[in-house]
Amino acid sequence: MEALRLLFLALLPTLAIVAGLKDLTSMKIPNWISGLLILGFFPTALLLGLAPMTIAVHVGVAVAALLTGMAMFALRWLGGGDVKLMASACLWLGPTGSGAFLLWTAAIGGLFCLALLAGRAWLQPWVAGGTGWFARLMTPKGDIPYGVAIAAGALAAWPASPLVAAFFNS
Repeated sequence: MEALRLLFLALLPTLAIVAGLKDLTSMKIPNWISGLLILGFFPTALLLGLAPMTIAVHVGVAVAALLTGMAMFALRWLGGGDVKLMASACLWLGPTGSGAFLLWTAAIGGLFCLALLAGRAWLQPWVAGGTGWFARLMTPKGDIPYGVAIAAGALAAWPASPLVAAFFNS
């Protein structure tokens, strides 16, 4: 039973890493990642003994994140995959982990954007005319795969999740 609980608990970190890598290499976060996170949350929460009211609060936090993300999408600040990944991460992190998640995501995202802009300026002579995901990533004034920062923020905030606390307190 302990191995099953640990397997389900590993869903968020595993899928966050996959999402960050997919966004980095393709500028897209597939819907199946957010879908698996949403579907996987409920059995994980039940296996770890979260109370129904606690689960409802997690859902409320995720809905608030989704609505906020939809506004950011409408302003063209984030892509649709970023919004869905952020909302599904907030579902797993709940009220205690989501604040840290947003702070980590903002900090890591800012550093990542600065590093990417510097890399685009300095590496342009070597990657100009190249093909593949790295050349696309280094395109001046190109999109920024913010899913990388969202994934890193989720990993950094993961220890603050009530799910992790429930695992270690049982």
